[in-house]
Amino acid sequence: MLKKANTPFLETERLFLRKFSENDLQDIFLIYSDHEVNRFLPWYPLETMEEAREYLKKDILPEYEKPIAYRYAIEEKATSRVIGYVSLCDIHIEKCCADLGYGLLKTYWNKGIITEAASKVLETAKENGFARITATHDVNNPASGAVMQKVGMTFRYSYVEQWQPKNFKVIFRLYQIDF
Repeated sequence: MLKKANTPFLETERLFLRKFSENDLQDIFLIYSDHEVNRFLPWYPLETMEEAREYLKKDILPEYEKPIAYRYAIEEKATSRVIGYVSLCDIHIEKCCADLGYGLLKTYWNKGIITEAASKVLETAKENGFARITATHDVNNPASGAVMQKVGMTFRYSYVEQWQPKNFKVIFRLYQIDF
């Protein structure tokens, strides 16, 4: 049984993992508007601050009203700036499972930040009763698969999906960790 927790504050050596707030709007826009950061994600990059405001209001903040959610802003301690996100989505309460997702400003790529953040979220998920977590990546984005391996996930299988709304075929690799 899952412990009722909604994005509990977490801390790592370099990061604060916390809920997003209205004060993060500019950082949200920078993350979600970058075409390279969002290249392998199912949505189109945001184009305006108004779109960022709507995304925060309609997609992020409602998560914090649920009894169980893990929707983290990754705040760099050194700058107090939100540089990315990590979340558990599609949480299945009865089966105690979820999917891991993440994104990071490209100036922070290859510095172990997502590995650090995701490891802490997975540790917390295990403590809170999750049985397994899955994650997928586009085969053309092997760096994301490397993160999955670094946090202890193992490759299970590949599959093809017609990705919407971008409407093209993607070969995904699925990884999983069992607790």
